[in-house]
Amino acid sequence: MISGRDRAAPDVQDEEKPSKTQRKRAMHELQALGERLVELNPEQLAAVALPEDLREAVERARRITKREARRRQLQYIGRLMRSVDPEAIREKLKAWDGISAGETARLHRIERWRERLIEDDGALGALAGAHPGIDTQRLRALVRNAREERDAGRPPRAYRELFRALREIVWEAGPTEDAS
Repeated sequence: MISGRDRAAPDVQDEEKPSKTQRKRAMHELQALGERLVELNPEQLAAVALPEDLREAVERARRITKREARRRQLQYIGRLMRSVDPEAIREKLKAWDGISAGETARLHRIERWRERLIEDDGALGALAGAHPGIDTQRLRALVRNAREERDAGRPPRAYRELFRALREIVWEAGPTEDAS
């Protein structure tokens, strides 16, 4: 005869263990994450810290053209993904997708600097104070060209180039720098 205490023990284990549906959902998510890795360009893939066997499987999947063989390779990548921390990979992908809150804040900060530089002559001094060692002469020329483009109604080539220059400056400063 089974005592009440013995019958309760399996129920506790069942509650702690995820259901089969939850496990399958997690495996499909890992497989989808692996598929995203296959879609990355070589520079992005190199920036993601992956175990060597997973990196080789991803590179092999890129070379496979037959549908069924590719599907099996993606399943294999999903299985290898179980031994990796997926959160680091997800965060990296979110940053590249522009979804990351920190990345979004950084882009807004760059846009605020760009607008301040175009509207206010004294903003370049404030930027140089916040980021010592920047090339103020180049930035001054970019700001002047962006103003001329805006006033003449020309395409915003210098405006975009100013954004790229500011992105380099803010990127070197790090995510915690508040530039506005």
